[in-house]
Amino acid sequence: MSRLNYRHLFYFWKVATGDSLTAAAESLHISQSALSTQIRQLEDQVGQSLFERSGRRLLLTPTGRQVLQYAQEIFTRGEALEALLRDGVEPEVETLRIGALSTMSRNFLEAFVAPFLTMPGTRISLHANDSEDLLDALGRYRLDVVLTTSAVSQSGDRRWQTQLIARQPVSIIGPAGLDLHDEDFPDGFLQYRWLLPGPDTDIRAAFDAYCGSRHFEPDIQAEANDMAMLRLLARDSGALAVLPRVVVRDELDSGVLEEYRVLPMIDEHFYAVTAKGARLPTALAERLASLQESGLDSRR
Repeated sequence: MSRLNYRHLFYFWKVATGDSLTAAAESLHISQSALSTQIRQLEDQVGQSLFERSGRRLLLTPTGRQVLQYAQEIFTRGEALEALLRDGVEPEVETLRIGALSTMSRNFLEAFVAPFLTMPGTRISLHANDSEDLLDALGRYRLDVVLTTSAVSQSGDRRWQTQLIARQPVSIIGPAGLDLHDEDFPDGFLQYRWLLPGPDTDIRAAFDAYCGSRHFEPDIQAEANDMAMLRLLARDSGALAVLPRVVVRDELDSGVLEEYRVLPMIDEHFYAVTAKGARLPTALAERLASLQESGLDSRR
């Protein structure tokens, strides 16, 4: 193969990490047809297709994903070199690009990023979305890590590295001062209405099984997948809620809410997903390594 044309590689990188061919062409100030020609020339040079069409979308081939990984490293380092030559110093700021499910507990997310807030030279970029869009951004190296509450399976030729970083206890939470006792479940809880996670969540499935084994059917007032919404409902409705204690940590600490029963063998799991083989920012890599050893506020 002849020497790699880095202009073609740069154009490929802009398309692969962008939203569309049109957006990439606009950012590069060239026509779509010219950009497509540059990409085809790179494919001819490497002897393999880098993209495949799916409707109106361009999807990376397995080879394209490998090339993107190298291109990301090359041009990220190139930007650092430009800063060094321009300013005489290496960039002092390392950006951590963190994606999180939009339904995830904000308290948990805050606990995850808290150590970074006191690190000089570290900037955090947070993105909330659904799982599919987050993983797409991760696969395009637009995110460094995705935080999720479900383990992520491999998808086609994409290879994810999924790490369990915390287990949070799930409890029955309600307004403070109710005459409820842990040992009285379920008979002592019959008169109350309930706030539950949505029926498609792992917590709900486990709680339904737990209630079924005790022949108890809760009177459901509301259900929601969004932990932020469950937190507000638990605080304001007067009903009993089933949710991880971390979600209502502040309300428990202030005495607005009270934990009446820790549900045995029911946990909320939190995972960190990274692209296999991707180079992580140093601070993020160290954080994930420390969590692998200790975990965040795990069941106790």
